[in-house]
Amino acid sequence: MTGLQIMMASGALIGLGIVLLLARVLPAHPDPVDALDRLTAKAAPTRAVATPANRTERLGTWAIRALPPAIWVRTPTRELALLRLSLARFYGEKIIFAALGLVIAPVFAVFLSLIGLGLPVAIPAIGSVALAVVMFFIPNYNALDDARAARLEFTRALGAYTELVALERNNGSGVRQAMEAAAEIGDSWVFTRLTEELTRSRWSGLPPWEALHALSEELGLPELDDFADIMRLSGEEGASVYSTLRARSAAMRTAMLNDEITEANAVGERMSIPGSLLGVVFMGLLLAPSLLRMVMPT
Repeated sequence: MTGLQIMMASGALIGLGIVLLLARVLPAHPDPVDALDRLTAKAAPTRAVATPANRTERLGTWAIRALPPAIWVRTPTRELALLRLSLARFYGEKIIFAALGLVIAPVFAVFLSLIGLGLPVAIPAIGSVALAVVMFFIPNYNALDDARAARLEFTRALGAYTELVALERNNGSGVRQAMEAAAEIGDSWVFTRLTEELTRSRWSGLPPWEALHALSEELGLPELDDFADIMRLSGEEGASVYSTLRARSAAMRTAMLNDEITEANAVGERMSIPGSLLGVVFMGLLLAPSLLRMVMPT
């Protein structure tokens, strides 16, 4: 066997061994619905299963069924719900990134061997496993980063939505009517999400503030929870919330402005570092000839 075949085989066997070991050691969690279907004497109706939209989701669906749940370590459920990413797609991306990590190290080792810098077989084998583990968590970082930006956008849109609800209430609209009319004004994904939740609460018979409470808990949005509390006071106790909503909206804008000023100051401080380094390099260029004449013998 050539060096390339040995390195690829070793990396594949190590990765397969780790997966099989985890699958045997970690406890399995069967689907309770499938277990009840198997125990039922009469044939149960077939459940409709949505067909995954692409190969990534199909791979994720297979991974959910075949691999133990503990292998995923931690799933950012709130972030995925905020971004509206399915678990199948998220797990599929993790599998793809891990597979790329397994391949990159052997390919790099082959490149080094072609230019005459051969490495022992153990180095690319260990490197492929380590890189696969690191790249396995890249989708987690991407989901957290995208969710952070989405929460910031949601907070900005919620400030405008709060102002609109206050104006609707000041015009004499009811609580639900004001919340639904204000949500229908905007066309961003935030207003669309609010419209969907309010419509769902209307058909389910729940108060609109309860729907927003559930949404804030699901997505991790404390600002939305505060807004729902204000609207609950207005709906249950008939309190006038126009001034409260305006004050809450102003406080949200002030908090966002302070955060942006803090971030701008931090960016400005980071931008001063290259200028300082450039000054040090320039001073070194000026002093280098004099120092060399003092050190070098004449």
